[in-house]
Amino acid sequence: MSINDRTGDIAEITRITHLYARGLDRFDPKETLSAFSVDGAWDASAVGLTRYEGHEQLLDFFERDAEAVEKQFHIITNHVIDFQDDDNATGTNYVFSEAEMKNGAAIKAIALNTDRYVRTAEGWKIAERVITALTTPQMEGFDA
Repeated sequence: MSINDRTGDIAEITRITHLYARGLDRFDPKETLSAFSVDGAWDASAVGLTRYEGHEQLLDFFERDAEAVEKQFHIITNHVIDFQDDDNATGTNYVFSEAEMKNGAAIKAIALNTDRYVRTAEGWKIAERVITALTTPQMEGFDA
């Protein structure tokens, strides 16, 4: 199948990665969660955080994040998406994020998201996101 035949899938996958970021930046944990499959995973252990699996753990983390952060932004770009079949894909994208925590800490991270995507009844979702640093992250004081 050619890339042109996947244009809609690529747009939908790119959109869910942007919904993830928008949910974080609007302090809307449910919108952030909407990007993930029910059994989805978010793993930032490589940058000193932890791994969360399933909607319950993910929502708990996203709610704690929304409560702990004063201001933040995420820029997600440079998507490369490869399809294994009609319902499974992998991809990478870059994220640049800065935050001001309510505790006074300043956070900065430039990272690579390595994702697995799955097509569900609700559309494409992130099945797993593994975050690795591209530059030395400044995470001291991140308390979510």
